[in-house]
Amino acid sequence: MLVTLGTDAPKNAVRLFNNADLAGWTTRKGEAPGWRVDEDSVLHVVPGTGDIMTEARFTDFFLHLEFRCPDMPEATGQHKANGGVFLQGRYEVQVLDSYGIDIPGTGDCGAVYHQSAPLTNACLPPTQWQSYDIAFRAPRCGEGHAVLEPTRLSVFLNGVLIQNNVALAGMTGAPIDKAVHEPGPLLLQDHKDLVCYRNIWLVELPLAGSTTYEPR
Repeated sequence: MLVTLGTDAPKNAVRLFNNADLAGWTTRKGEAPGWRVDEDSVLHVVPGTGDIMTEARFTDFFLHLEFRCPDMPEATGQHKANGGVFLQGRYEVQVLDSYGIDIPGTGDCGAVYHQSAPLTNACLPPTQWQSYDIAFRAPRCGEGHAVLEPTRLSVFLNGVLIQNNVALAGMTGAPIDKAVHEPGPLLLQDHKDLVCYRNIWLVELPLAGSTTYEPR
């Protein structure tokens, strides 16, 4: 298991959330975000204020973030503590209270929304902090921005591998744009539920390794 809950960012990481305010973040429209940060350095969705995304753009990366779903015992399905983590602003990994579901589907927590269901349900109960660790490889494009190699990702939820080098069919719903050949932001969704986030950072990955054999 890859247990990283509460782990500090490594020295080469880009800290996307500074634990104090939303410097470096914006709305989809380029306006100041309306979410709030509390005294414990927790980032809270403020329902109805809209999605927020980083001003910085990224291609290949390893992302770590931690989230907490509220307890909504009367809610069901997509109304049960809904949120989303959009990689490059185009590919959504679902946030939801899916605790206790025997066989999670393509709309449950850890799914690539409407594309790839989690291999297993690794969710913790609501109100507990949970962790995502995601290795993301952007699509490789050729002439005319045609996709030659699909987007790929692997996802660990609470240390359990739930998406194993999955090739995506394309973007998920509500992307920021269709420019898949360009870098993109990290976007966090406002689905009008009181989801919280903390400890958000990523490490940018090289597009390719060396092609030569040079032992040292």
